[in-house]
Amino acid sequence: MALVVASILVHPIFFGVLFLALTMWAVHEYHTLVKSDKFVTIGSMIAGGLTFVTLWLLVNGDSWLSISDLAYTQVAGLLLLMALLIAELFRKAEDPIRNWGNILTSLAMIALPFALMNIVLDKSPYILLALFITIWVNDSGAYCVGCSTAKLPKGNHKMFPRISPAKSWEGLIGGFVFALLAGYIFYRVGWFADYSHPCITALAFALVVAVFGTLGDLMESLIKRTVGVKDSGRFMPGHGGVLDRFDSILLATPAITILLLLL
Repeated sequence: MALVVASILVHPIFFGVLFLALTMWAVHEYHTLVKSDKFVTIGSMIAGGLTFVTLWLLVNGDSWLSISDLAYTQVAGLLLLMALLIAELFRKAEDPIRNWGNILTSLAMIALPFALMNIVLDKSPYILLALFITIWVNDSGAYCVGCSTAKLPKGNHKMFPRISPAKSWEGLIGGFVFALLAGYIFYRVGWFADYSHPCITALAFALVVAVFGTLGDLMESLIKRTVGVKDSGRFMPGHGGVLDRFDSILLATPAITILLLLL
């Protein structure tokens, strides 16, 4: 947590190096979960890294790179993706369609959301920090309220017991309330002062993060439930893998990117 906050506030290069590594690690975790072979895994990791680097350069590289230089990274990424897809014609894999699907899923569902954080960071470091704080507050609020209501005589109402048995509707509402309180604090400290309606924007931001962060969490839980594992990896002993730690951004970051572009 401290490393994430420091990378956001210190310098874009620090952020870029840290989250490039996390992007490639998360892609590796996904392919490990779905039991992809080394060719597909390594190729997808490189393609995921290029996806992140491309957006990082588009945001940060205009002062020391030309448009043509930036295009090289985009072309390299597209060529690699095409090569990975075409390779299945010659590799004689047992299930090439499955490999294609896993390559595209790892890029669209994992690498792209990580890369889009560069756009949010470019808007404001404090808005990206608000994204992570809202996710943490929403998770904590949902956990506290969910655990408290579970102790009631009739317990609480489960959201998706087949996917995540611990999540409840009461916890969901509690998390949203905590997230909105965080959004109001962001407004009061001036993190959304550049927008025409800062209070409404901050609250809308917090609600969008809470909603799509929860859906991203459930989406990653569905993957783990499908393949029959508890954690996505062993990135942090006792806390799971990179996907376990950053599952909420998988949908929250694209949603917030769209919101900020609309605003």
